[in-house]
Amino acid sequence: MEKEKIITSFGLMPKEEMLEVKPNFKQLKIGVPKESSFQENRVSLTPESVALLVANGHSVVIEKGAGSASNFTDKEYSDKGAVIAYSKAEVFKVNLILKIEPPTQAELDLMKTGQVLISAVQLSTQSKDYFLKLIDKNVFAFGFEFIKDKHGKLPIVRSMSEIAGNTSLLIAGEYLSNVNDGKGLMLGGISGLMPTNVVILGAGTVGEYACRTALGLGASVIVFDNSVSKLRRLQDNINQRVSTSLFQPKVLIKALKRADVVISALQVGDGKVPCIVSEDMVMEMKNGAVVIDVSIDQGGVFETSEITNHKKPTFIKHDVVHYCVPNIASRVSRTASIAISNILTPVLLNMAEEGGVENTIRKHDFLRSGVYVFNGFVTNAIVSKNFNLPLKDLGLIMSTR
Repeated sequence: MEKEKIITSFGLMPKEEMLEVKPNFKQLKIGVPKESSFQENRVSLTPESVALLVANGHSVVIEKGAGSASNFTDKEYSDKGAVIAYSKAEVFKVNLILKIEPPTQAELDLMKTGQVLISAVQLSTQSKDYFLKLIDKNVFAFGFEFIKDKHGKLPIVRSMSEIAGNTSLLIAGEYLSNVNDGKGLMLGGISGLMPTNVVILGAGTVGEYACRTALGLGASVIVFDNSVSKLRRLQDNINQRVSTSLFQPKVLIKALKRADVVISALQVGDGKVPCIVSEDMVMEMKNGAVVIDVSIDQGGVFETSEITNHKKPTFIKHDVVHYCVPNIASRVSRTASIAISNILTPVLLNMAEEGGVENTIRKHDFLRSGVYVFNGFVTNAIVSKNFNLPLKDLGLIMSTR
């Protein structure tokens, strides 16, 4: 008994753990609805990210089955602390909504005044009415295509582009094989045999990662772009000499005639990509050659391209196989979901530590660039220009609040 008193007097008895609460901390209530867009298999938060958010004092409401297409079960989410909602309306009662695709018309109707939305924008498929609805509901909207990191890069766009670049070569390999009635060629090369020829149109992130994969498999690669500096950067990044050329018609036609695989990797920020390969040029290509038009979500680089889907991904035109699925990352949805979740989770934690969304964009220019609708105004120049909507400077709006 005496010994127990002594231990207690020195404070050695176990005590409840006291967690530090930062003075500006604001708890986030996050809603994750199930994606309802056609063949969208990704989810914006993984169970591991949910566990981290819950451990930091936040709450997450996720719609039943939201992660099933990426092989994350409801039980995994509930075990990590998420509340499973059995209706979309229940999720949209939460103040901060995380999505992959932009909200559908039905989901926009469920949104509340002043709600925060973080999702893709997909300018090429969007209508003016979509933005007018966000403005009318005074939604605070961030776009994946505009969110930057501390280095001024677009982390979500880059991450999905890396996946598209890598995956496009794996897809091409499938359609060259006998299994899919291809020519029976192995993508790459082995000792004593000429390697397959891969042509890549575009030297951005998609082109770079397609090039890395093709070289790793042993293919012969040539990369085209309209910028010498981009071509030089690609060579520096892969740390290997690779054949490159500007878009010179004679050189391009010669390369296309020899190509077994062509990857269209051109991307532009605010409009359609130019049509580089005409139908006549496609007619000159080898029978059984494979075209992967990653640029199809911005119109496509091939004149012969038509949008396809994951259930029927290809068509044959002039004896050339065309793969024109706009959402390649959704084909490897678990990997893509983890990549997106890993980017969004630190952003959300930072928002909470800074005292909420508004405080965060006041302090951090890189995150402020992600906002395209705020306080009833369009604040992004690209959205304003493409949809003929009045533009308001976000800094000016913030200074008056």
